[in-house]
Amino acid sequence: MDEVDGGAVAVLDLRRPADLEAAYRTHAGELLRFATRHLRDPAAAADVVQEVFVRAWRHAERYDAGVASLRVWLFTIARNLVVDQVRHDRARPGLPTDPGVLGEVAERASREPGRSFTDDLVTAWFLEEALGRLGGDQRAAIVETALRSRPYAEVATELDVPVGTLRSRVFYGLRNLRTIMDDMGVPL
Repeated sequence: MDEVDGGAVAVLDLRRPADLEAAYRTHAGELLRFATRHLRDPAAAADVVQEVFVRAWRHAERYDAGVASLRVWLFTIARNLVVDQVRHDRARPGLPTDPGVLGEVAERASREPGRSFTDDLVTAWFLEEALGRLGGDQRAAIVETALRSRPYAEVATELDVPVGTLRSRVFYGLRNLRTIMDDMGVPL
């Protein structure tokens, strides 16, 4: 059972062009928002949505309405494509994660502490686990500057280190954090 239309439930066969078009009209907008939110690149997100429907059409026989809804199946394909794209983009060595991204993830996850399962909340849990795997100096530098948005000069004074040393700890800590998160299979 897939789509509800005026109370009737219809099973779509994505091998049929009309059903594929109906699935696209129903889910493409939401898939595009999902991909754009995670990739932060509208063109790459549009490519992901296009590839979702190409794969859905090519592998329509794998879809089983008894196991999951069409929406869940399409989002699973999209999530896999987004993860692949993020990993591909991060294959450039030596580039740390933008500190603003870490703050954004933490802020989004903490806005609604009682909310149910979401990608941001899970990512925040993985981020906490990954931060625990960093050395104490790098972890403190990242938490204070990137997550708590404190000025480098203030944190450097508090830690009794030069600002340049603090910046190095943040740079190398973010690079290590990215590696740890990638090893865990979690894109930032």
